[in-house]
Amino acid sequence: MHDKPVALVTGANQGIGFQIVKDLTSKGFTTLLGSRHLERGEAAAQEIGPGAVALQLDVTDQASITAAAQRIRQEFGRLDVLIQNAAISTTTGHISSPQAFVMANRPSVAPIDEVRAVWNTNVFGVLAVYQAMLPILRDTPNARIVNVSSGAGSLTLVSDPNSPLRPGFDVTYAASKAAMNALTVAMAIELEAEGIRVNAVTPGYTKTKLNGFDGTETLEEGAAEAVRVALLGADGPTGTFTSATMGSLPW
Repeated sequence: MHDKPVALVTGANQGIGFQIVKDLTSKGFTTLLGSRHLERGEAAAQEIGPGAVALQLDVTDQASITAAAQRIRQEFGRLDVLIQNAAISTTTGHISSPQAFVMANRPSVAPIDEVRAVWNTNVFGVLAVYQAMLPILRDTPNARIVNVSSGAGSLTLVSDPNSPLRPGFDVTYAASKAAMNALTVAMAIELEAEGIRVNAVTPGYTKTKLNGFDGTETLEEGAAEAVRVALLGADGPTGTFTSATMGSLPW
């Protein structure tokens, strides 16, 4: 078995995922930088330096997921932390403005194929990676899972007429994060008796490609809560949804 703790971060060749890999590597982890395109992952891992290892992983491709799990089992023999960060807001890779995005993704007009594609990454991809990596997590003492969600996925918050998040609740991205939150709760319930902790975090409105670089938080600020929760010990909580700036959030 590998002699250092091992973390896997999905969607990590750029943005928040890249920063999470950088931070965990600096704290002594061997951090697997999951990237759909291996060459981009290798370039990102090289930028971070020793301790960061590129791993080809497309969360929408079952063969890719299976191969990644096999490599982790054979090469490292452990998986201490799984951070599910891979997410998309649109298949076009371009958001003209947050307002235009919300208007185009209202329930009455959202293109069904676009909704399916986003959910395939943000929801079904999360479940597929969980199922593939769970046997390795179960064989690793003090394993934990961190799902990178969004405050926009809190049904409690967006149901509040006074919430600033309410006008932006769409059926494509925000609703996919609500579904991810539901998966987090289901995973936490399933694994509670085994001592594997499963929590969701929100990075806040971080300046990334996901929102057309319209965010207000830095990458370091956006990664902070995922890193904090990833480092929690065996007595840490499970089934929580937290933010670095707002503390505990309602589902």
